[in-house]
Amino acid sequence: MSKHASSLHLRWFPKHLIAVNREVPSLMMASPVKLYVYDLSQGLARTMSPGILGRQIDGIWHTGIVVFGNEYFFGGSGIEACGPGGTIMGQPHQVEDLGTTEIPFDVFMEYLEELSRTSFKGSTYHLFHHNCNTFSSELAQFLTGKDIPAHITNLPQDVLST
Repeated sequence: MSKHASSLHLRWFPKHLIAVNREVPSLMMASPVKLYVYDLSQGLARTMSPGILGRQIDGIWHTGIVVFGNEYFFGGSGIEACGPGGTIMGQPHQVEDLGTTEIPFDVFMEYLEELSRTSFKGSTYHLFHHNCNTFSSELAQFLTGKDIPAHITNLPQDVLST
């Protein structure tokens, strides 16, 4: 667990997330939805991938969804939350606007709680097949009906096929 983000445990899950933002979002208020994209290689993938993989990849992507004033992401500890850009990776490489959600905050929290008990427990994390980008894709579709860019979700398969 990083010093910037705390694990979400079901017992204190909703209360903890509200504390991250320090305000309770209006239960009926629309919220912008943004995809925060981080390059885990910090530029090395772009320069080194041609020699290693035989083709260039632009980055090794980690993503989080920013909505209701918090950034939500998934890793080996399960679903986590922090203030936008508050992960151990610092500021994102890119921010993509995914639109606006009309999903109420309490419905969103119930959905996250269910995901944290089922498909996005820490034990379900897999670097190539079930990772932060899988989680961001799931949240983006739930909140906006849109997916995150395919070049992010397809990267593990693209790398494995080289």
